[in-house]
Amino acid sequence: MALQLTRTAHYVRSWLTGHADVVEEETTLDRNGIRIPATIVKPAGINSPLPGWVILHGITRTGRAHPQLVRFTRTVAATGMVVIIPEVPEWRELNLKPQLALPTVQCSIKALQENPMVQNGPYGLIGFSFSAPHALALAAADEVRADIAGAVGFGGYCDLERTITFMFTGRHEYQGKSYKLMPDPYGPWIVAANYLTDIPGYEEASDIADGLRRLAAISGESPGVDARDPCYDSAKAKEREKINPDRQSLFDFFAPLSGVQPDLAYAEDLGHKLAKAAISAEPKIQPFKALGEISCPLHVLHGRNDNLIPFTEGLRIKDTLPTQSHSYITITRLFGHSTQDRFPSPFHAVQEVMVFLRAIERIFGLV
Repeated sequence: MALQLTRTAHYVRSWLTGHADVVEEETTLDRNGIRIPATIVKPAGINSPLPGWVILHGITRTGRAHPQLVRFTRTVAATGMVVIIPEVPEWRELNLKPQLALPTVQCSIKALQENPMVQNGPYGLIGFSFSAPHALALAAADEVRADIAGAVGFGGYCDLERTITFMFTGRHEYQGKSYKLMPDPYGPWIVAANYLTDIPGYEEASDIADGLRRLAAISGESPGVDARDPCYDSAKAKEREKINPDRQSLFDFFAPLSGVQPDLAYAEDLGHKLAKAAISAEPKIQPFKALGEISCPLHVLHGRNDNLIPFTEGLRIKDTLPTQSHSYITITRLFGHSTQDRFPSPFHAVQEVMVFLRAIERIFGLV
């Protein structure tokens, strides 16, 4: 417990100051015959073996270089850990390929095992956004379960269909209570870029899928700027010119100019169609079956007003986990995918920070 408190204190100091006394090393990993880059981060001035962590980035053009991920990784390393962050090139190209989580984690674990600065396993595993549920599910995978002491998911989804319909409508619910907010269009752009042409009747809409992928790439290279921002209107207009005139109205639905509101009935219907197409094309994209087989400790964290994946999906992940997994969930206003939530009052801010620090303390106790 004393060690966990010390690590938490180091985490707070490093995060607040933005300074982490760490050493970073670039390397490459062999992922089933494909060389992928990775970054290893460790605290400076320590020569004895330390606990190891694997951290997976989400679907973003910045990959492991995402500013918030870099800051988080350096902060974790500064507490006395060795962290490896592998690059998943396909995820940087905005391809939703969940099957790459396993081989990526396998080669990362191998790198930790071969590093003299890392203690013998098992190791901690963290996934962000798209990678979060798949990182959690790996705790039940025969190939790596013995090497994983515990797993953490930030901002992940559980039910793909609920998640995608939220991305289109902003509506979500949990245990009979309904919620609504304005969703970030980045989510529908990514999903449609991958699966729009898999919907019956939309097979010819590859021009829309390609245009939305380019828009998502532009948005993903500007972390912290919501894809609804008017700054993207000129890019939308340029992409619209490339679309077959017969399909421009459909493109306008996905990428309306700022201030234009969607037809919610049509949005929900298309969301359901895209979700079914995604699950049919890639069954592993739906993670909840594997989540029910986990036995190691898990921690789920989610932003209260996350406008890309709703916090109710974090609650569903927790509900899906078996009781023997000793899992925890923290819903917080301290982070989200694209925007920072505002606190109702200074008291709430202090309260949120204390809850989040208790979660961090539990996480550091995994390894």
